[in-house]
Amino acid sequence: MTPTSLISHITAAKLHEFRLPFRYMNMEDIHVSKNLGLGRPQRNRVYGHELSLAATDYALVQGIPVTSVQRTLLDIAPELSVDELVAVADQIVCAHNRSFGPPKLPLVEISELRAYIAQHRGLRGIRKLVAAMELVRVGSDSAPESQLRLFIQRWALPEFMCNYEIKDATGTPQVAPDLSCPRYRTCAEYDGGHHLSLEQQSKDHDRNFLTTSLGWHQSVINKNDMGNGGLVAVTKIARMLVLGGWDDPANLARRSLLGQLHVRKDFT
Repeated sequence: MTPTSLISHITAAKLHEFRLPFRYMNMEDIHVSKNLGLGRPQRNRVYGHELSLAATDYALVQGIPVTSVQRTLLDIAPELSVDELVAVADQIVCAHNRSFGPPKLPLVEISELRAYIAQHRGLRGIRKLVAAMELVRVGSDSAPESQLRLFIQRWALPEFMCNYEIKDATGTPQVAPDLSCPRYRTCAEYDGGHHLSLEQQSKDHDRNFLTTSLGWHQSVINKNDMGNGGLVAVTKIARMLVLGGWDDPANLARRSLLGQLHVRKDFT
């Protein structure tokens, strides 16, 4: 590093701990940038860039000069798909202010991020990023959660909200599922790898018990359900929606999952 250079692009994204696709996890080459007019950095195993940077595009992570969160998102946009950009932007804007648990502040407010992107029209990848921002929602806690929400939207299920608080008869919030559709009292939880510990399984069982006791229809989704465009995940959620009174105009709930579940049978 020199006084006029900073870490950027995918390397900056890794330092910011963005939810990057697995293909970038073992990348060892480093992206380094300088402001426009200062020359492109040239070193072994370095991708050099010249960027037009404003004062707000600079940040420090563990004492290392890097591009800011919003600038890094802008720079990696050409390399990621729309869905991958949604997962990263969801992470950037994620915030919680629930009645239980500690509050979570966003890395960048969603309105601020949208305004920043709007100021950089014409850059490579910007159309893809603008399309992704239309799908971004505040409150998604993981990349699989973001992907599940996109599946729900694309299969034309009713709208689901992130971390909607389900309340008891006294109005006291009891649980806040990953995705909820209050109209049909239906929710979905994505159970990733950290749900496999005995302690977490016990917490999940109690969460599921509370959710059912409150009269909600819950579908628990895992990694195996997410393949093939989310077909299994969407079918499971559709069946819960039907129990909640949804009319299922495309007959999604009546689609057979025979051979796709980890049990021997299914019904049509």
